[in-house]
Amino acid sequence: MKFRFTRLSLLLMLAVPIVVAQEPHTAPVARSESIPNLGPLLDKVNAVKSELRQYHACTCTCGCYAKDLDLEADRAVAFLEARAHRCDNDKLALVLDIDETTLSNWEEMSGANFEYDSKAFNAWVESAQAPAIPGTLRIYNEAQRLGVRVFFLTGRPEVQRTSTETNLRLRGFGTWQQLIMRKPEQAKMNALAYKSAERAKIAAAGYRIILNVGDQWSDLRGNPEAEFSVKYPDPFYFIK
Repeated sequence: MKFRFTRLSLLLMLAVPIVVAQEPHTAPVARSESIPNLGPLLDKVNAVKSELRQYHACTCTCGCYAKDLDLEADRAVAFLEARAHRCDNDKLALVLDIDETTLSNWEEMSGANFEYDSKAFNAWVESAQAPAIPGTLRIYNEAQRLGVRVFFLTGRPEVQRTSTETNLRLRGFGTWQQLIMRKPEQAKMNALAYKSAERAKIAAAGYRIILNVGDQWSDLRGNPEAEFSVKYPDPFYFIK
């Protein structure tokens, strides 16, 4: 995956004091002057964590994650049904992101207390245990029924192909036209440039991308865009 920035991580970055190198004979700054009072900031961090957990559990006034996901999935299914029944001879394509769109990483994120660690996250991916997001499984099944080709387009690296394929099949995503993963030479591309370029390849192969579903704006924007794009809620992190 590309770099992930949560609202929580931004607060945590603010909490880290900046260390400035001193000249050799400069007297050290008193501890009370160099380290700020982090109490109020930590309270904000804990409040954000609490709000994220409540949103996922649907126990707060801020909304209900599962309900919000289902509402967006309903929009996608309705569009698929209407669009696929038009009389044309185009090869129709559905593009699906994976993390927080097709598969949920909530167990890993909440277990890590919303602190991203690449080693721990990669181990989670390799375990192939992420559950499906139910609304996306409905979208996938409808696409299969209508003859719309499914393309999974993820920022996961190519080395995670086997575990990703296993995870998808375990959760009911049995077949697809293509699973597109980030190649080593694409590692430094930002998500928007990478995903736009891969959608262009799908279009160049003769497919008309009618629907694109993702949890990040970088999953959806850039040329070419789908005829219809659906943005899932994701308050947990932001990918550039």
